[in-house]
Amino acid sequence: MLSVEQALEKLLSAAHPVTDVEPVDTMLAAGRVLAVEVVSAIDVPPLDNSQMDGYAVRTVDVPGVPTTLRVSQRIAAGQVGGPLEPGTAARIFTGAPIPTGADAVIMQEKCEAVGDKVTLNERPPRGEAIRKAGIDITRGDEVLKPGVRLKPQHCALAASIGAQRLTVFRRLRVATLFTGDELVMPGEPLPPGSIYNSNRFMLRGLLESLGCEVHDLGIVPDNLQSTRAALASAALCADLIISSGGVSVGEEDHVKPAVQAEGTLDLWQIAMKPGKPLAFGHVREVPFIGLPGNPVSSFVTFVLFARPFVLLRQGRIEKLRELPLRADFDWEQSSRRREFLRARLNERGGLDIFPNQNSSVLTSVTWADGLIDNPSEHLIHAGDIVRFLPLAELQS
Repeated sequence: MLSVEQALEKLLSAAHPVTDVEPVDTMLAAGRVLAVEVVSAIDVPPLDNSQMDGYAVRTVDVPGVPTTLRVSQRIAAGQVGGPLEPGTAARIFTGAPIPTGADAVIMQEKCEAVGDKVTLNERPPRGEAIRKAGIDITRGDEVLKPGVRLKPQHCALAASIGAQRLTVFRRLRVATLFTGDELVMPGEPLPPGSIYNSNRFMLRGLLESLGCEVHDLGIVPDNLQSTRAALASAALCADLIISSGGVSVGEEDHVKPAVQAEGTLDLWQIAMKPGKPLAFGHVREVPFIGLPGNPVSSFVTFVLFARPFVLLRQGRIEKLRELPLRADFDWEQSSRRREFLRARLNERGGLDIFPNQNSSVLTSVTWADGLIDNPSEHLIHAGDIVRFLPLAELQS
């Protein structure tokens, strides 16, 4: 059997990023993958400005306290005042540019204003409450690097330097298909021996959360002709094809011969639990990933293998983050295969484990907020430090 690392290396060696790019409005760019760096043509902020409501002064005009000065001008955000007259103060508001000559701002709570005069009850140091031009971004700074999946805060950063449009990779087109005559959709009658197609909902949601354009081909009848036709149709519209189920060697498992008839296929046995079987190949030169039909195995193999493949094809640059956390449980069921145990953080800062780790128990995935990466033949005792993979990062 292949190790997780060997299987992932084989898979990613065939993950060639899409090269097509397109400009999008910065307002609509969240969730897209940036293709071209964003460089600032301005300083942010562009001018020295006040970080609070108060009075702008020259510190030389405040030799001691209290000091009373005439208020010579009023400057609101969006306005540019004139040079500050010596021996006067400027009423100023948060975000307003500092007038030439002023070198400090005193907050209004430490001042007493009467008519056109203000009494200052504190002597400020030079630079007090002044945000300097370029304190956030300097002209020429690279503010966003290619390969980042844009979050709302990235779009806000781009907008702060005046970037109206961003160049992004086009969305990855992924076709999905689900095999099994036993599968029915929610809302349909459930005949004896049938099951609802939960994987269709899970995989579509996972792919859409990654920013993919999903072409859902639905449930494919369990026969070779229908499976070949579905794969051929998928190859016409997709950059990647993902199936769920039907990649075993049973008489009713038609995905393997169908993929082989339309292209090439490798069946891998991976030394992991859950999710031992994984298929990878090409259908008419379009990459194909065959996930197990078991819902938990399908989920785990997706987040550990299909997700990195999708990220690389999107041009995303990302490294999986593992957290060292304390186990608050005992795990004495050692396995010859590397295990990915469903677990979640508790209020004590440790990890609890779902009591039933069977790979058919889909409730374990909804209960958990991460996976414990447990080496083969390894027991876990309460207090041990384990490697935790947060699902929040594995699903986006």
